[in-house]
Amino acid sequence: MTSNSDPRSASQSHEPLSVLHEPQQQKNGTTPVDFWHGSQLRSAAANPLPGNDPLQTAQGVYVTVHGHFYQPPRENPYLDSIERQPSAAPFHDWNERIYHECYRPNAFARILNERGDVIEIINNYEFLSFNIGPTLMSWLERHDIETYQRILEADRKSCARLNGHGNAIAQAYNHIILPLANERDKLTQIRWGKTDFRDRFGRDPEGMWLAETAVDYATLEALVAEGIKFIVLAPSQAQRCRAIATDDQPANPWLEVSGGQIDPTRPYRCFLNKEGRRERGEELDSSLFIDIFFYDGPISRDMGFDSALSSSHNLAGRLGQAVRGDHRPSQLIAAATDGETFGHHKGGTEKCLAYAFAHEFPDRGWTVTNFAHYLSLQAPTWEVELKPVTAWSCSHGVDRWQDDCGCGGGGLWNQQWRRPLRDSLDWLRDQLVKVYEDAGKKLFRDPWLARDEYIQVIRDRSLTNLSGFLSRHQTHKLSAAERVDALHLLEMQRHALLMYTSCGWFFEELSRPEGVQILRYAARALELAGEVTGIQLEKAFVRRLAHAPSNVECFQNGAEVYRQLVKSAQISMEQVAAHYAISSLFTSYPKDQPLYCYTAHQLDYQLQRMGSLTLAIGQLQLVSDITRESMQLVFAVVHLGGWDFHCCIQPFSGRRAYAEMRERLFEAFKQASAAQTILAINAMFGSQSHSLQSLFAEERHRIMRLLTHETLNRLDQLYTQVYRDNYGILMAFHRDGLAVPQELQVAAEVALSHRVSLSLRALEQESSDLSADPSTASLNRLLELESIATEATSLRCQLNLPEAKQILERLVLRSLWQLLYHFDPATSKTELHRLERLLTLSQQMQLGLSLARAQELYFQRLQHWLIPQCFHWLRSAGQMKADAAETMQLADLRSLLILGARLGIDVTNWLNQLP
Repeated sequence: MTSNSDPRSASQSHEPLSVLHEPQQQKNGTTPVDFWHGSQLRSAAANPLPGNDPLQTAQGVYVTVHGHFYQPPRENPYLDSIERQPSAAPFHDWNERIYHECYRPNAFARILNERGDVIEIINNYEFLSFNIGPTLMSWLERHDIETYQRILEADRKSCARLNGHGNAIAQAYNHIILPLANERDKLTQIRWGKTDFRDRFGRDPEGMWLAETAVDYATLEALVAEGIKFIVLAPSQAQRCRAIATDDQPANPWLEVSGGQIDPTRPYRCFLNKEGRRERGEELDSSLFIDIFFYDGPISRDMGFDSALSSSHNLAGRLGQAVRGDHRPSQLIAAATDGETFGHHKGGTEKCLAYAFAHEFPDRGWTVTNFAHYLSLQAPTWEVELKPVTAWSCSHGVDRWQDDCGCGGGGLWNQQWRRPLRDSLDWLRDQLVKVYEDAGKKLFRDPWLARDEYIQVIRDRSLTNLSGFLSRHQTHKLSAAERVDALHLLEMQRHALLMYTSCGWFFEELSRPEGVQILRYAARALELAGEVTGIQLEKAFVRRLAHAPSNVECFQNGAEVYRQLVKSAQISMEQVAAHYAISSLFTSYPKDQPLYCYTAHQLDYQLQRMGSLTLAIGQLQLVSDITRESMQLVFAVVHLGGWDFHCCIQPFSGRRAYAEMRERLFEAFKQASAAQTILAINAMFGSQSHSLQSLFAEERHRIMRLLTHETLNRLDQLYTQVYRDNYGILMAFHRDGLAVPQELQVAAEVALSHRVSLSLRALEQESSDLSADPSTASLNRLLELESIATEATSLRCQLNLPEAKQILERLVLRSLWQLLYHFDPATSKTELHRLERLLTLSQQMQLGLSLARAQELYFQRLQHWLIPQCFHWLRSAGQMKADAAETMQLADLRSLLILGARLGIDVTNWLNQLP
């Protein structure tokens, strides 16, 4: 679990990246392919005989590093979208920031040489044991399908490598503390987690990660009932263990290990009785059990909080300290930590991990595996009893999520709010159960089975899938209104589960974003209950929240947190319509427009302008993509100029009424009087209105930028004129080494920044449809940008170019794609020259261009295209064969390899060996 205020996310100092891993050295006698696939060769060399294969027979040292990758659901419950989070700047939100720092870098983890050039790119997920929370996987699927597919591919490859046992394990759906959930919620969370996993990875999960590793015997019973084979816990959660009885030794003594002394190098079996084992001395059913791995606590702590990840050599050395020298046939060294440790909490450490997987561990003869594979080789020979209720991050059982236990506290603040918050949500959950059962039994044959299988709709909200789901569960053919009620009830239950997301209790204060988020889910559940049955539970719920004291004076208690931060953020369909109406003045919407989790069907729209005034009138049908509820609304919005908007919304009451309203408003508008227009709108719509502030933040900020665009353009022109008029004076000041007047220097920087921005946008537009031969206009534009960069350097200008870095990165990637995937010898020199000029331009402007995507693209083509070309030249000793029509010219090959060096890829080996 990651949060921007989690102490684990504090920035830490590290050695330079070149020290995070050891450079791969080419060994004497190796062929070129050895250089690029050294890790596979070393692994094969370590196990030359099939009968001595640790992937088939348990022998030697096995290593498993587990990453718990998770982000709490951050979506606005009314929009199903994450809003901008300023604390994550310069990124849009914390998901996006951690994605750039961790999730994608681990999918393309670099191994560098001593010069910092890329030698290998490793998919760390192929070697990590991992779970990725379903809410995070959904976000990745939406925002970067390439990284998402790399994760799925990694699991498939690990399955192939490890006898059908993939690295991925499931997670209880939305990170609730299962021991604190009622029995029904436990089962739904496990079932949703399993279904989500199966849909993504194409197989049933063997193991499951429990939020905060929180567990009790009732949770184990639920896991066993749902076919989960193993879980992973902290060593402190074990009470006692012993060797499993055999015919030779039917009774073995128990060993007390409650202080975290359990041996984590072996798996354990935990037997249950039919009700779930809760007390010692109960008769057990030997067919009811779950296997448990305990991660190595000291190593895991050192990875998360100390220097174990400072280099791959240190990591291997730290793991090596845990190897037991007692001649056992096999042992597993397992560490587990937040997946976000690798790159987010500890920057660059995904490289350390990659080198360890590819080189350090195989060089020591260790086998990189996962829990499921090791369990298939080594069934538990020991059994374990757990403490009654425990979690890894709380020394008081699971009190961190229900009481003022001191865990997660900060300074003088207390957590006395935790128990009232838990009690309030439990009360609400139970009230919503009654609503669901009473209303649901009229619509669903089995309401709770429908809830368990609703994950199928959450995964795919298409009308076809929804209709199939309802046809399987409905008591009768549902009317359109009943279908909406059915979805309202299921969404009510989804939000009732989301309101238990563990992050809401993890930290020191209720009014933090995590606490506010779970209250927003509660508010949405309350609203949905009211829409189906008319029942009003909010007042009673808020009264209970008043007993949750806040540490922040302006809130005082949970009731005020709810009123100030939750209630004020609720969104109605009328507000969605107002958003559409105001933004339509600046965007030409098609007839059907997706709008967050709604679809807006434009039934009528007319716009007129008169001087500085603009009036738009429309008829709109809004349909929720989630609940399928729809509403026909009419709107009138007038833009008075600048920041002033007046927008009114009302339900559609018929074509005649709408036509009359439209005619009267446009008649009033003809008077070109803002006052008369607003009076006419209010007379027909009432006094309740919406302004620019009513827009959702993303669109409001976009319109604010549009409204200031004309003013900024005028300022740019003014600064440009000042710069041109005083260019000679500026040059004289710089030539004589005198301090330049601030006003003149600012004018130069604004003017040149403006010119660069305009030229870059034009260059991107001209390059959007690349042909084999770059246009003359594009090349001229490059020449212009180079001239501006030279001018800025001579005047020592600090250019303000917020968009330039992203534009140039896109241009480099597009040009590289054209060069490598549509290679044409006739135009390659021109395209290559253009690409090199783009790279030089970014250096001149000191933009700090990220070449990560370009490196990944180049490296892929290097392996699958350029290296085979090199092999041809090496095999033929430089003599072209007559039938080698697809072989490129040696000069072209050299040029492309030199480009690789420019991109930071180590191609020295190939350049040196080519004739």
